Amino acid sequence: MTSVTIDDISGTVPLVARLSRGGQRLRQADQRHPWVLDAGVVVLVFLMFCVPDLFHHGEGDGDGDGPRHFRFAFTQLSVAGMLAVQVGLVLPLLWRRRRPEAAFGVIAAVFVLQWALGAALRADVALFVALYSLTLHGRLRRLPWACGVMAGAMALVAVRVSRVVSVWDALFFLLSTATAALAVGLTVRIRRAQLAGLRERAAQLEIERDQRSRLATATERTRVAREMHDIVGHNLSVIITLADAGAYATDIAPERGKEALRLIGDTGRQALGELRRVLGVLRETADGSEGGPELSPQPGIADLDALCAKVRAAGLEVVYRTSGDVDALDGGVQLTVYRIVQEALTNTLKHADAGARVHLAILVEGSRLTIRVQDTGPAEPSGPPNEEGHGLVGMRERAALYGGTVSAGPARGGGWSVEAVLDLTPQGGAR
Repeated sequence: MTSVTIDDISGTVPLVARLSRGGQRLRQADQRHPWVLDAGVVVLVFLMFCVPDLFHHGEGDGDGDGPRHFRFAFTQLSVAGMLAVQVGLVLPLLWRRRRPEAAFGVIAAVFVLQWALGAALRADVALFVALYSLTLHGRLRRLPWACGVMAGAMALVAVRVSRVVSVWDALFFLLSTATAALAVGLTVRIRRAQLAGLRERAAQLEIERDQRSRLATATERTRVAREMHDIVGHNLSVIITLADAGAYATDIAPERGKEALRLIGDTGRQALGELRRVLGVLRETADGSEGGPELSPQPGIADLDALCAKVRAAGLEVVYRTSGDVDALDGGVQLTVYRIVQEALTNTLKHADAGARVHLAILVEGSRLTIRVQDTGPAEPSGPPNEEGHGLVGMRERAALYGGTVSAGPARGGGWSVEAVLDLTPQGGAR
């Protein structure tokens, strides 16, 4: 028993790699100059199978190869006739890949004519090459008639050699050879089709991977843009409102002006911290373990009290109430509620009159969560009519994550109202 060592395997791998690269270069060269391979096949068949017949013909009638009774069983063609038949058998192989049906038809016709005259030539191997090429490159629906022609030609040969060989033995050998050519052609064709399918699948997977990457990038940009809008828009609105109030109160009530400046500083620091948290997740560390951003918990319903306090400090009266078990909501729902309320209060700060009252209600009823934010005026926000800002679009996108809707418009009795409804039913039908 022989043993295979690691050195033997490692020595084989480079050889296989070199052979693979050589085969790839040959295929590329064949794609650039396909006529070179076709001409090479014709030259090779001529040298191997045609030249020996020409040389043996010139040696005399009785000095050829094979038993004497086998040689005299066939017709001896002249050199010109033999050369003409050889050309008819071999030359059509030049277009065996471009026109395989035509090449096979011409070669089969010359083959039948040759054996009808009773001549035997080594160049008859061209018929098997043509059958292989037709199987590999031709249309499969033409293959049955080619097999029928091949079987008829083989039967003719078997009858012609019946004087020296049994018809059944000759027919078995010839049909076995034709079957081998047919099987090799089908095997190579199936293998090429499989490789083409694998290459197409790999290309499709690369396209899908790039599409998923672009989609994930676009989704992440949208998410970050929405977070930035919520953070910057709300906190800047509060800062602007506090700055205006502080400037007005500086001369009348200096203590109120100092309080406004303190609130501006707190709001700016909070906004800066939230911005660092949002932008920090976009940075990637080298090892992915240490040095990452220090993340604070995402805001939730418990942080709405502090949010309402800042809005009150900016000059609005906020009435906040909840109903149901709001603390049992998961973190994603609480973040969505917080951002929707934050955006609604930001819009109120921008558009409501000074001293306006805001009623904020969060109601949980079974699998339904309702958010209502209503102020006392004005009834329409400032800005171009029939134009939705990024804030309302962002609220609707957040609500859509939970199968919810957002509606905004003038409220009964004056003012502006925003109402969002979220579906708390677990996805996938879990119960």
